[in-house]
Amino acid sequence: MKSIFDEVSRQCSKAVTHNYSTSFSLASKMLGPTIRQDIHNIYGFVRFADEIVDTFHDYDKRSLLDRFENDLKLAIEEKISLNPILNSFQETVNKYNITPDMYGAFIHSMRLDLDKSVYLTDEEYRNYIYGSADVVGLMSLKVFVKGDQQKYDDLKEDAMRLGSAFQKVNFLRDLKADLDVLERSYFPNTNLHDLKEEDKERLIEEIKADFDAGLNGIQRLPVEAKLGVYTAYIYYRRLLTRLERTPSAEIRNTRIRVPNYEKIGLLAKGYVSYRLNLI
Repeated sequence: MKSIFDEVSRQCSKAVTHNYSTSFSLASKMLGPTIRQDIHNIYGFVRFADEIVDTFHDYDKRSLLDRFENDLKLAIEEKISLNPILNSFQETVNKYNITPDMYGAFIHSMRLDLDKSVYLTDEEYRNYIYGSADVVGLMSLKVFVKGDQQKYDDLKEDAMRLGSAFQKVNFLRDLKADLDVLERSYFPNTNLHDLKEEDKERLIEEIKADFDAGLNGIQRLPVEAKLGVYTAYIYYRRLLTRLERTPSAEIRNTRIRVPNYEKIGLLAKGYVSYRLNLI
C-alpha cells in the first residue's frame, strides 16, 4: 500500500508549492500534466531546505540541516522516506536520474547560509548562485527533457542562466530582509547598505543578460514545459522592470512586489503568446 503514501507525499509537495509561492504555483499550472508533479516535488525539497536556514531562527539550524541531508541520502538510496517531502523528491530523483552533484550542490549553498554572510569575490558569488539556483534549473531540466541527454546538454547552459536570473532578482527584491534580518550580502563589490543608482543599473544589466540567455533556452524547450517556464520568466521580468524603475534607496528599504491582479494579467499574456507561437 505504499502507493497511498506516495500519493499523500506528492500532495504534500503540491501543497508546499501552493502555500509558499503564488507566482510559482501559477507557473506550475501551465506545465504539462506528466511533468507538473515532479516540479512540485523539486520545489518542496528546495523550499524546505531554504526554510531551515532562513526562518527557523529559534531552532538549531545546523542540526536540522544535518538531519535533513542525512534523511535525503537515505531516501534516495532506499526509495522511501517518512518525510513526505523527501519521499516525493526521491521519486523524481530516481525517475529522472538526477545526480548527487546537483542536490549536493544545493545543500552546500544552504550550508553557506549558516555561516557565510558576505560574498567578496565574483567566484564566491557565482559558486553560491550555482548551488542555490542554477542546479534547481538543471534538476527541473532533467524532468522537462524526460531523459533525452542530447536535449539536456543543448539546454543546460541556458537553464543555468535562467536560474541565475531568478536568483539575482530575488537578491535585489529581498535586499532589506537579507541585510537587516539575515545579515547577508550576496553581491560582491557593491555597498548594499547604501546602494547607488549606478550599482543598481549595473546589476540590472547583468540580470538582463541572464534573462536573454534564459529566453533562448525557453524557446527550445519541449512543448509540455515551455508555457510554464515562460510564465515564470515573464513574471520575473516584470519584477525586474519594477526594480529598475524603483529608486535604489527604496529598494534598500522596501520589498518590491508584483500585485496578484498583475500576475493574472501576465498569465493571460503568456498564454496568448504561447497559443500564437510567439515564444
